[in-house]
Amino acid sequence: MLGIKLICVGKLKEQYYYDAAAEYMRRLGSFCKLEVEELPESRLSLNPSEADIENALAQEAGRIELRLPQNCAVVTLCVEGTPLDSEQLSQLLQKFALSGRSRLCFVIGGSLGLHDRIKQRADFSLSMSKMTFPHHLARVMLLEQLYRGFKIAEGSKYHK
Repeated sequence: MLGIKLICVGKLKEQYYYDAAAEYMRRLGSFCKLEVEELPESRLSLNPSEADIENALAQEAGRIELRLPQNCAVVTLCVEGTPLDSEQLSQLLQKFALSGRSRLCFVIGGSLGLHDRIKQRADFSLSMSKMTFPHHLARVMLLEQLYRGFKIAEGSKYHK
């Protein structure tokens, strides 16, 4: 069974995000061994300088790197990544599962995004859209799309 880890910068605070994420995490239990790890988001002043932002992203990157499992395939979520439809994401999951890597790690940055060091570490960079979404919503969307991808692979009618 494929192991999937989500590393998320920032905690789910709103109950509706938490409930939606919990539902898809429950559903995914039939298809993969899922782990979600929340990391603290760096705090900034109201008017941070570019150096402050860079420093905050570097600190978050350090925390992310400490939690990346060895030999896992890393997928970052960022707006400049490659957009995939649901079928293509399903194929990507299968590709990683068949490549001999038993672990897949998705990384969702906080409100500042991800440091370039993490983006360069990625085996694949995924864009959910050219639009910007709150990182909490991106987590729920990713969980749903992972579930959809597994349902596509099994030939289920869920996708239709």
